Amino acid sequence: MATFLRTLSYRYQWLYDGISRIAALSVGGENKFRHLALQGLTINSDSRILDLCCGSGQATQILTKISRNVTGLDASPLSLERAKENVPQANYVEAFAEDIPFAENKFDLVHTSAALHEMQPEQLQKILKEVYRILQPGGIFAIVDFHQPTNPLFVPGLWVFFWLFETETAWKLLRSDLPGLLRDVGFKVEELKLYAGGSLQVIQARK
Repeated sequence: MATFLRTLSYRYQWLYDGISRIAALSVGGENKFRHLALQGLTINSDSRILDLCCGSGQATQILTKISRNVTGLDASPLSLERAKENVPQANYVEAFAEDIPFAENKFDLVHTSAALHEMQPEQLQKILKEVYRILQPGGIFAIVDFHQPTNPLFVPGLWVFFWLFETETAWKLLRSDLPGLLRDVGFKVEELKLYAGGSLQVIQARK
């Protein structure tokens, strides 16, 4: 069960950013963390990219340096206002990830960073189906999110982090087979890498 720190982290941008930077140290810093899901992908200035659950635009900023066709989607008006201030180069849409307001085959790449663990299992299944729908054939879904640590030394740190900042949905994701869920929808999982003692999973799945 999350503590009051979770609420404060969403209310105050400086606190959220500070927590993100500290958490990213486990993979070599925030810049490296933001690039994890993009490694090895062919992205150019014309690539149509959706940053799903973009928050205040930390990953969106990285994406706009690669492509001029980046859209950020989030359900939080406050987060989107911050994203527009932080990364005005992108377009933004306020919507839920399980009901994406775009046509089929719209995007070359859908990216999401540390967001799927916020979803209930039913929501997660809808989101995966929606992402599959809006990706063009051959398009990539690039994901970074939590994973059950494979190194026991990382278990206490992850559990403390979850206790302070996360809800029961994060624990449910640890017990989920995310690559299997992607395959059930129709994706081909081309890349699965674990970082930070296995506590982070990076997935690239192709439609």
